Amino acid sequence: MTINEYQKLAMVTLNPELDKKDVLINGVMGLCGESGEAIDIVKKHLAQGHELDKEKLAKELGDVAWYLAETATAIGYDLDDIFQMNIDKLKKRYPEGFSVEKSVNRNE
Repeated sequence: MTINEYQKLAMVTLNPELDKKDVLINGVMGLCGESGEAIDIVKKHLAQGHELDKEKLAKELGDVAWYLAETATAIGYDLDDIFQMNIDKLKKRYPEGFSVEKSVNRNE
């Protein structure tokens, strides 16, 4: 499955009663909420002695992906385009790969 196929399939489950503004709001709020759930799993592992529940974390990452697809849809972008834009930015920022020097002294 390609990322755009995922976006199309995921958006079949989008609430059809939401208008474009509400889709955007739901998407960004959902990203924050699901990211919080993911960090909570890692926090429990690192700070509270729990085993890392990789399956639960993977499911939360799937929820993050759903809300990412929703937000992209709300602004009229395909996920493939967003991913390519990000790779282009990273290649420009770190042409030879990550370095602390380039991270500290970024030229935007």
